Amino acid sequence: MFEQGWRKQSWSKLDQLWDVIVIGGGITGAAVFRRSVSAGFKTLLVEANDFSYGTSSKSSTLVHGGIRYLKNRQYDLTRMAAREREWLIKASQGLVSPVSFVMPYSARKGMKAEFGFGVCLYDLLVPKWQHSHLSLHKTHQAVPLLSSDWIKGAYCYYDAVVDDSRLVMRLIEETVSDGGIALSYTRASGLLKDANGQVNGVAIEDISGQKLGSIEVRARVLINATGPWTDNLRGEIGAKPRIRPLRGSHLIFSRARLPLTSAVCLLHPKDHRAMFAIPWEGTSLIGTTDLDHTENLDVAEPYCAQSEFDYILEAANATFTNARLAKEDIISSFAGIRPIVHGDTTDPSKESRAHVVWDEHSMLTITGGKLTIFRIMAEDTLKLASAKFDKPYEPLKQWFKPAQRNSRPQHISPETWTYLIARYGDPIRPFLENATETELLPIRPLANTLAEVRYAARTGAVEHLDDLLLRRVRLGMLLPDGASELLGTIKPIVQSELSWDEARWQDEVDRYRVIYESAYSSQPTGQ
Repeated sequence: MFEQGWRKQSWSKLDQLWDVIVIGGGITGAAVFRRSVSAGFKTLLVEANDFSYGTSSKSSTLVHGGIRYLKNRQYDLTRMAAREREWLIKASQGLVSPVSFVMPYSARKGMKAEFGFGVCLYDLLVPKWQHSHLSLHKTHQAVPLLSSDWIKGAYCYYDAVVDDSRLVMRLIEETVSDGGIALSYTRASGLLKDANGQVNGVAIEDISGQKLGSIEVRARVLINATGPWTDNLRGEIGAKPRIRPLRGSHLIFSRARLPLTSAVCLLHPKDHRAMFAIPWEGTSLIGTTDLDHTENLDVAEPYCAQSEFDYILEAANATFTNARLAKEDIISSFAGIRPIVHGDTTDPSKESRAHVVWDEHSMLTITGGKLTIFRIMAEDTLKLASAKFDKPYEPLKQWFKPAQRNSRPQHISPETWTYLIARYGDPIRPFLENATETELLPIRPLANTLAEVRYAARTGAVEHLDDLLLRRVRLGMLLPDGASELLGTIKPIVQSELSWDEARWQDEVDRYRVIYESAYSSQPTGQ
């Protein structure tokens, strides 16, 4: 995968004609990369920031059909996504985990019937039959912190959750092991065109700090999978903007303050928007908002504004009245930008989450959509790309390489073994067999371990401390103050694995603190 020296080795192989170049290292780009290499196409992926830096490390963490989309009559999308959810649960071998959702209702006329019909339809679209009705007593047994003032009962249905950034990295890592080349911190600085104005390559620049320079690379097919940045590349060929960037913000609470074993559907008391509280990675996550994002994404990461903090807390306390959550209880926040194709509605929540593939001046653009349907988005893109080649391509039967879960070393607990094998697959097996018992102890109250930190630093294409703590291992989001109390513990691990001297370590800590305070802090940074 990404062992020491990988960047220079990869850079040395760039000067050739590629079948496919993918620009964008989020879930869509990673899926197209996976599919293209599996089809036998010589493929390069480049990402201007860290892998999964954008939307794909800041989603609502759900792998779901989108039960709230039924209200907007987006039946086809919901059916597609719900079926992909079922496939992902089976195919990922534990990386994507099922979770029950409790959907409470009040005495408002028609609400119980509406929710009951919704969960029935949601299951029928798969099809399966897994939902149930909960009496008021059973509802409070399932989620004791729920309000006693207005809740009269609930319905229970099932979706799934994932560490979105880890999902992206699994796809990229396994594709690199199959022969693809992927480069983070490699900016696409300009499209290349032939005499007829058709796109046939891209100029790229290394911005990792290793000073590898710039190069022009040619390809038979260039694919724009840059998510919220989609219109930047399209602008180079004179295409009109089509993307409506919508911000979804989230707050993370400790499991001690908001102990959830099931996810809960929330209806905001003011505008009745559907939101979710989700048990995630040892914490409880609440989101999301849905607002037009007008700030420049090339200047700074998006952040949860003061108004969004207030909005999410208001929804949380209307549902979990017994918890009495306050701003002091927030561990961290984050905001992701959805690359929505602009429709004809002014209401952000009513925009379609459907995906599109455009062929413009021989550049293919894949955008819109959602994390859950990445496989379908990749297949649709490859169908269009393959028309430019003479050779056919076969279906990809295994998106995730199977992991062997047996032969657990005695010094590793069953829980830690299951957790890490599900996240990283077989490549981590020999590493864990040689890890010390101390580094295999969970970092309470989380399931993460220091062995996981070391493995990510050694093999995870980490260039900066924020790559490690905000995306590879999410400690910076899951522990108070960006895991500041843990920095002294991980320092010798990171320094030894990445060969950082004292000056580099301090520079990285300073950089990390700025990023954390501006985009992930437990305190609002703007209006």
